[in-house]
Amino acid sequence: MKAIFDDRQWHHDPKHFMASGALKPNPEQPRRIEILTRGAEDAGCRFQAPADAGLGPIAALHSAEYLTFLETIYARWQRIDGAGAEVIPNIHPSGRTDSYPKSAVGQAGYHQADTACPIAAGTWEAAYWSAQTAVTGADLLIGGERSAYALSRPPGHHAFGDLAGGFCFLNNSGIAAERLRLAGLRPAIVDVDVHHGNGTQGIFYDRDDVLTVSIHADPERFYPFFWGHAQERGTGRGLGYNLNLPLPRQTGDEDYLKTLGIALHRVRNFGADVIVVALGLDASIDDPFQGLAVTQDGFARIGAAFAATGLPVLFVQEGGYVSDTLGVNLTRVLGGFQEAQ
Repeated sequence: MKAIFDDRQWHHDPKHFMASGALKPNPEQPRRIEILTRGAEDAGCRFQAPADAGLGPIAALHSAEYLTFLETIYARWQRIDGAGAEVIPNIHPSGRTDSYPKSAVGQAGYHQADTACPIAAGTWEAAYWSAQTAVTGADLLIGGERSAYALSRPPGHHAFGDLAGGFCFLNNSGIAAERLRLAGLRPAIVDVDVHHGNGTQGIFYDRDDVLTVSIHADPERFYPFFWGHAQERGTGRGLGYNLNLPLPRQTGDEDYLKTLGIALHRVRNFGADVIVVALGLDASIDDPFQGLAVTQDGFARIGAAFAATGLPVLFVQEGGYVSDTLGVNLTRVLGGFQEAQ
């Protein structure tokens, strides 16, 4: 399987993270790259650098206003007397239709959903190349490859069209799906991250040309809290084209695989001819977030289940944080997929 990564993705090195009012080290560490690279190589992947497709594929989903913010906010932030080292919001609008301030502080509150997406000197560059990594993965499938792995870091599934959040800035999986759609394919996004893909849902919520499915820990008591509930089915033309499958905390392999079967049945009935897997590995029993309890064998079976669809599959890296089994879990997913093909 071909894999894609660009070294500029190392440049995002976030420090700030707050959980339950306490400051902690940010879990979205650059070290994830090293672990995931080794895990992909152990599954037989051969890495290549992405091409630069420009801003077009990114701007197909993200507003020009938001991209201007991401590109310029760090330099503007440095001109604030006494500002912190990273762009972190401290005020948010009561609604997205409130006024759009000129202030860097106000725009940070408008474009950053939470404090888990700090922006520093290398963030825009890393996010840009993370998105290009996913675009190149999509192009490989358009060119005839049956599978590919995009090591996109920072991740993307919490990013809306004009809003960062949850370690995410550009919605890599969504950008890849749109790239596939514009090439004449009919994509489905299946998100297996432990957290609901709220940004992906938001981007496609009123559309019927991309199916969005998310399997995740029940958000009633788990991030992102306000999205990911079963009754969220889409709106307008998109009604019935969004499927959320929330699971109780600590759900293990058997119930998870049954739920994945429901997800893939919906993919079949959508008539998808390609799948983008938003590949969070944080559903692991060993992940620091402790949301679900999928084992290494369970990850191999997840990979095999996607292979059994017979469709081309692009795996786009989402979450999965530093643990003893992070790389192994990636090896098992990709290995399970390839063995079942």
